[in-house]
Amino acid sequence: MAEMVLQARTLPEPLFRLIRTEKVKVSEDNNGDIRLTPLKEIDRQASSCPLLGLYKGGKLTVEQHIAWSREDKAREER
Repeated sequence: MAEMVLQARTLPEPLFRLIRTEKVKVSEDNNGDIRLTPLKEIDRQASSCPLLGLYKGGKLTVEQHIAWSREDKAREER
């Protein structure tokens, strides 16, 4: 089973007119059927912290991010 994400505008014109999103997931199942699934865009400006989009549910805290940064810095100094 193969999957990929394409820009919708790369599709042939008849298909492009049917899809109202910028990106489309193309997947093939075990029977050889191809599916096009429009992907909804995520509003990045709605979040006050750009790092929240990196983790499911936005569970990253400032304290956790600072701790990770300190660990990275300590590793670089070794």
